[in-house]
Amino acid sequence: MFVPALAKASFPATRYQGSKRKLAAAIVEQLRDFDYATVLDAFGGTGAVAYAFKQAGKRVTYNDVLGFNHQIGTALIENDTAQLSEPDIESVGSRQTGVRYGDFIERTFAGIYFTDEENRWLDVAVGNISRLDDRFKRSLAWYALFQSAMAKRPYNLFHRGNLYMRTAEVPRSFGNKATWDRPFPEHFARFARRGNAAVIDCGGAGRAVCGDALRVEGNFDLVYIDPPYLNHAGVGVDYRHFYHFLEGMLDYEDWQNRVDYALKHRPLIRTTQPWSDPKQCHQAFRSLLERFRDSILVISYRSDGTPSIDELTGMLRDVKRRVQAHQGARRPYTLSTNRESREVLLVGSD
Repeated sequence: MFVPALAKASFPATRYQGSKRKLAAAIVEQLRDFDYATVLDAFGGTGAVAYAFKQAGKRVTYNDVLGFNHQIGTALIENDTAQLSEPDIESVGSRQTGVRYGDFIERTFAGIYFTDEENRWLDVAVGNISRLDDRFKRSLAWYALFQSAMAKRPYNLFHRGNLYMRTAEVPRSFGNKATWDRPFPEHFARFARRGNAAVIDCGGAGRAVCGDALRVEGNFDLVYIDPPYLNHAGVGVDYRHFYHFLEGMLDYEDWQNRVDYALKHRPLIRTTQPWSDPKQCHQAFRSLLERFRDSILVISYRSDGTPSIDELTGMLRDVKRRVQAHQGARRPYTLSTNRESREVLLVGSD
């Protein structure tokens, strides 16, 4: 039986680019007058919006094409009760007797993202997380590891090899150095406890899946659509490239076969996604809106994006009788020089 979620827990802070954490509650509040019980978050990302729907007592399906994001959705959306114990947290970074650990990170990423000692710790942590016997505990541990790795990175990204920014002995006018130099075990323990505190019970009504948004099975009262953003020039946010290291850790055994060794920062071999291609994204939107035309359709996008807000409004009107547009405050992305772009929420209903 479905049990309404407990509202007192809160979604933990994240360093993930493009997170809707600060907007999630307002997005759900904007939809308060609609009658819906089941929700698909088609591009779940950090899980912040799916979590807000879960808090509101909705039955939420979280989807993301990236495996590391799926682990976050599993930990915070599908998981209702499992938490990491203090011994679990302590054990992740400790070598266990009789366990043979890999050294792929230490061998492959020396001098790129982390120090040699940190790379060795990561190799051990990945091996220990994979051995946790409860999948929800594993997902919480992955969540904590991913957050820890981002916290120790300049810009919280893996788009270039810039370990020197951490290690150079130069005067600094910002406080990130202390965060970068904080040991992995301390970061991991803190994020694991934050993940534990965010676990809320929705009576088994949550679900996390990993794949193409067009192929998510089931019917939903409301579908929330927040795809990778393409700006007016057709330049997109490539989350797979920004966070390739996290995706690689999750697929540790096959990681060596997915790396582009021709590039110094060792990203994954590039793949194409229609949502990041200005020539394909319009049709991708149309196909997705047609697939879920019987649902309330909610699109979260940027005012200067491709497709344009006018184009998205027209697509929604092709499948829904009523379309509303809600414009938010200016909200630039990390590393972006555009300070005029605004969040826009489009809602299509019958």
